[in-house]
Amino acid sequence: MSARTNRRARWFVTGAVVVVVLGTVAAVILTRLGGEAAAGDKAPPPPVATATVTKGNLSEEETADGRLGYGAERGVSGRKQGTVTGLPEVGAVLERGKSVYTVDAKPVPLFYGTLPFYRDLAEGAEDGPDVKELEENLKALGYGGFGKPDAKFTAATAAALKKWQKKNGLPETGAFGSGDVIVQAGPVRVSKVDAQPGGPAGSELMKVTDTTRAVTVQLDQEKQALATKGAKVGLEVSGGGSSTGTITSVTSVPGEGEGTPGEKKPKVEVQITVDDAAAAGQLDSASVSVRFTKGKRDGVLTVPVGALLALAEGGYALEVDEGGKRHLVPVQTGLFAEGKVEVSGAGVREGMTVVTTS
Repeated sequence: MSARTNRRARWFVTGAVVVVVLGTVAAVILTRLGGEAAAGDKAPPPPVATATVTKGNLSEEETADGRLGYGAERGVSGRKQGTVTGLPEVGAVLERGKSVYTVDAKPVPLFYGTLPFYRDLAEGAEDGPDVKELEENLKALGYGGFGKPDAKFTAATAAALKKWQKKNGLPETGAFGSGDVIVQAGPVRVSKVDAQPGGPAGSELMKVTDTTRAVTVQLDQEKQALATKGAKVGLEVSGGGSSTGTITSVTSVPGEGEGTPGEKKPKVEVQITVDDAAAAGQLDSASVSVRFTKGKRDGVLTVPVGALLALAEGGYALEVDEGGKRHLVPVQTGLFAEGKVEVSGAGVREGMTVVTTS
């Protein structure tokens, strides 16, 4: 390297830091001046830190605080008239056919479905999807005889219903009341009990959640693009372990905090299932750090951010070291993430050794 080159001022990126927090990317660029070598000085250049140009995937992430639990609560109201005589314990898991609560000492069981029973049913009732839902539940509980569940309430349906009623200590009428069961999409976990024994049965009784643990995150509405249903996220469970998660729902919710409703910033609530339940251990509740992917580049060349040279005339370059001989290679930059930067250009290739400060 000539004395003329040594006297040339060069700008280096030293201690470059790319911080990806809530969408902010900052690069700290400092300068370094090359010293003058005496004429005829044959001393080798001082040792420098180097890195290798690598090819791989690069992801830019944003982190948000979440909470491990069992997902969003939903209320369960009774529709059967009478007096509440029994309620479940908080934390109880209820499955199809099990009693949710009791009215006048008679059980009100859980059925699975998405359609609330909206009318009483008996032989001769008009065909409808509620009949099919009733037959699906009876058959799943072992009370068939009516063939494939369909929309027709027949004598065979009534006979199966009587057998189910007898098993549950209910009057064997062969008729079905709209408030005889509680309908949920699947098993539920009791998160809160609102009713009291002796109170009216036709009121809100309790709150339930899903039975699998999930992570809930609230984001400012302008960050909704971070959360897409079905997308993967990274999870770090406090007191647990690391895992990935899958976004199952994204719902708009009112803002929280002080102030009038118009002053509160609207939020989006993100529900995430934990892909590896072992990461949560035995924890029912814990804080979780959730990593959302903002940008991703696959199969690109990358170097540490500290390898970038900010040239005085503009643009960037890498200082390539080939057997102790160094020269500059202009590059274009792409995604900054994970302390690395995507680089491209005619003179850059995988495996090159470049000078870096980090």
